[in-house]
Amino acid sequence: MGKGDKRSKRGKITNKSYGKSRPRKSNKKAAKKG
Repeated sequence: MGKGDKRSKRGKITNKSYGKSRPRKSNKKAAKKG
């Protein structure tokens, strides 16, 4: 449940990957981060 966890939203943002917890569109936090 942190930056290193690829399954969580924050981990996906850090890892610059997408998935169920972080969809590619309409996610303002993800878009802002990277």
